[in-house]
Amino acid sequence: MEQRAIPDLAVSAAEADTGPSLPGPFSVGRYAQKLRDELKKRARVRLIGEVAGLGRSKVQAFFELRDADGAVPCAIWLNDLEKLGLPDGALRDGAEMVVAGGPDYYPGGAHTSPSFCFRATHLRLAGEGDLLARLAALRRELRAEGLFELQKQLPRPLLPHTLGVVTSESGAARHDLVAGLARRGWAGTIVWGFAPVQDRHAAPAVTAALQGLAARPEVEVIVVTRGGGSLTDLWAFCDETLCRTVALLRVPVLSAVGHESDSTLIDDVAALACSTPTHAAQAAVPLDCGEARTSLERCAAALERAGRGAIGGRARHLAALARGPARALQRERTALNQRTREIRAAADRGLRERASYQRRLAMVVLDRARRRAEGAVGAGSGAAAGRAAALDRAAERAIARRRRSLERIGVALRAHDPERTLERGYALAETVAGEPLTSSKAARDANRLRLRFSDGRIAARVDEDGGAP
Repeated sequence: MEQRAIPDLAVSAAEADTGPSLPGPFSVGRYAQKLRDELKKRARVRLIGEVAGLGRSKVQAFFELRDADGAVPCAIWLNDLEKLGLPDGALRDGAEMVVAGGPDYYPGGAHTSPSFCFRATHLRLAGEGDLLARLAALRRELRAEGLFELQKQLPRPLLPHTLGVVTSESGAARHDLVAGLARRGWAGTIVWGFAPVQDRHAAPAVTAALQGLAARPEVEVIVVTRGGGSLTDLWAFCDETLCRTVALLRVPVLSAVGHESDSTLIDDVAALACSTPTHAAQAAVPLDCGEARTSLERCAAALERAGRGAIGGRARHLAALARGPARALQRERTALNQRTREIRAAADRGLRERASYQRRLAMVVLDRARRRAEGAVGAGSGAAAGRAAALDRAAERAIARRRRSLERIGVALRAHDPERTLERGYALAETVAGEPLTSSKAARDANRLRLRFSDGRIAARVDEDGGAP
């Protein structure tokens, strides 16, 4: 560490031998005056920072000039302040000022305390150039540390259930954000973190509000918003501590500070920079709930129409399938009846043809026998007549046997005819659609039925109470 000796405060060799190997001892007053003189020799510089703790005495105004890294007590004589011609209220707490001057030390006295300050000789409000230079330097530092990319890598939900909002309780930005969310049809929950947004207390308050919202597990997205203003008005959102806090949060933060033309450091570290609170509402809830509901209702109506059509088509198809077995059974029954009638007619025709053939055959045989008998008259008419009679009797017996055989065949065929069953006094129970009923339960379930007799059909209905007890 560099040590500088204060001139004109020499000591004798005897004095040096009586204590530690350091100069002195000196009187406090002389040392304080030399310290003041040395400080006044320091180079005069300009400082830029935020005014805090402004106060006035009878002869001077005093305040602290602060930034994120430290603070310096400052003072300016009132007559120097009046000569500057600053606008009323320019020197106030929270104002960004450029202060020109140098270090000064008041030695104090027996009844007054010493004090150190930066003795200002000139003050002016910080211009855009001064603030932009500080902002550019801080932006380069944070970009080099990679803090601009952390928030942008966080996933953002399409439809968050809970939003955290940091803003002024009475600002217009709050109402604009709520109106934007309402236009999108969003009906979630907003957790408010109210904080001042323009003074020396704004940056710490906004930082604390952000940390509090991020600590709540239900908060999915945080929006930081305020209205527009000059760079001086928005300077709290260029605070280094605030921006580092935003970059390291686990919850995505959307910045909506100022208007579209305003640029603050929080815009660079946030997950997304929005131009207005309305834009922030659209970014916080990417899904337009109103349009989504309309689309969902439209799709539901189309689905319902398609469902009705599908059900109707399936019902008609099933009804057609249900009628199919009855129609097929009726077709088969009709075909069977037709084949039975054809078989019966063919059998009757065969019997007639067979009887006719046998009669012709018998006549041929008799005719031949008659001719032989006539030719053998001379051999004995009596024997011939007896033989002819025997032949007649044989033919009649053969014809009788054939007739009985054909009758037995006809009886067997008619026994297998369903119509013969009905002719014997039976009835066939059918549904109205013509399907046979094979059990009493089926008849009770059908209730209305038809009874088929050999000579036609009649309608009937099951009456459980009409029978004998």
